[in-house]
Amino acid sequence: MGSHRVPSTGRAFHNTYPVIAIMKFILATACAVVAAAAFTAEAAPKRVVVVTATKGFRHSSIATAENVLATLGESSGAYTVVDVVRGGPEGKDDAEVAEKLTLEKLKDVDAVIFANTTGDLAIPDKDGFIKWIENGHALIGMHSCSDTFHGYPPYIALLGGEFLTHGAQVAVDMYNQDRAHPAVRHLGPVWTVLDEIYEFKSFDRSKVHGLLTLDKHPQTLVPGDHAVSWCKDVGSSGKVFYTSLGHREDVWTDALYQQHILGGIEWALGLEKGSGAPLDTANHLSEAEAKDGFKLMFDGKTMDGWKYRRDTGKRSWSVQNGMLCNQLGKDEHGTDIFSDATYRDFVVRYEYQVPPGANSGFYLRGRHEIQIFDDFKSGKAELGGNGAIYNVKAPTLFASRKAGQWQQAEVRIVGQKITVVLNGVKIHDAVDCPNGTGSQLDDNVDQPGPILLQGDHGSVAFRNIRIKPLR
Repeated sequence: MGSHRVPSTGRAFHNTYPVIAIMKFILATACAVVAAAAFTAEAAPKRVVVVTATKGFRHSSIATAENVLATLGESSGAYTVVDVVRGGPEGKDDAEVAEKLTLEKLKDVDAVIFANTTGDLAIPDKDGFIKWIENGHALIGMHSCSDTFHGYPPYIALLGGEFLTHGAQVAVDMYNQDRAHPAVRHLGPVWTVLDEIYEFKSFDRSKVHGLLTLDKHPQTLVPGDHAVSWCKDVGSSGKVFYTSLGHREDVWTDALYQQHILGGIEWALGLEKGSGAPLDTANHLSEAEAKDGFKLMFDGKTMDGWKYRRDTGKRSWSVQNGMLCNQLGKDEHGTDIFSDATYRDFVVRYEYQVPPGANSGFYLRGRHEIQIFDDFKSGKAELGGNGAIYNVKAPTLFASRKAGQWQQAEVRIVGQKITVVLNGVKIHDAVDCPNGTGSQLDDNVDQPGPILLQGDHGSVAFRNIRIKPLR
């Protein structure tokens, strides 16, 4: 026992210190190795296959698209293009597509980019390809990606929309629907682009997450929902990003477009956060309006609370992306609709939009028409002009906006006195209106009545219709 001496405190610390230092060094080294491994794994670029094969029309911008996609991957470090499936020099080589797009060849690939593809491509196992995407991979598409596989409905359902037609190339003002999403957060509320703008069929707004959209037809300016870009979560963990832009070479070389597609690619690859869930298209009251006693008359999703004036009339109204739209072709006549609820004295606020040359109206109690008319080019306040109390009084000031722009109105009726504020300008102040103004439901002008929206004259869209009964 005498030989087993207990060392002094100082000696114990002296002998133990090297061991502690070594342990700390080993631990730090191990952490560094783990961190480095994690960093390497995180930083490793995703593997992407670009497909530009075309069994139909072949865009001249494809060569530029291939170059831009490869360059964006290199410069961002987000992904690397491991193969390009061109379908041969004319894009129609089925053998190349069948060879390169097997599930075996795709097993180490994270995403496939369909850049301006067209027609029914010779993917050997199309059902397996769809499942491959749904089970944790991504389909990324530009422009005529939606003009692909018209004969294979599962692809159309996966993508979310199918090319229908297009008009002449035109500059459009697209609305940004999600300014937090990496594909569009750099763009601001409106982005103007000159390109070939697609119209779609087989498109369901409730099944996609909208990114860019138009609220009017690109050529005619008739109000309606015209999607431009969207994304969606699919299957158990797959993702789809699509933009219909990219017909022109100068679109592909535009910095804003490049950031648009890069953000969409990074989102689809799981490198950037953003929603893929459908957006809420409902109309909403502001907190102040709700507190003040206003109520929504149109929910933005259904036509609940509205009915047609004539059962035999054309069913010209529809709900599209939060808008109540009356869409008519040239020389067509639709049908008026009116609210189930009736009102006598009230304040009503509403927004409306018309295409060039359009004519419509907003009726108080179903009897007094506040005129809706495209008269911007005239620059004159007239009896039949926009904001007039039809057949009664012209606006005191001209306050119209251009066709295709949203206009705001606030109308108050108490007894037979009507006050109207149009686009922030008071154009009528307690105007006496003892009789119906024309095309009224009946002549009981002092009795409660519905709100009536004129549908038999021309195309128009309404949104955010809210009313406050005064008694």
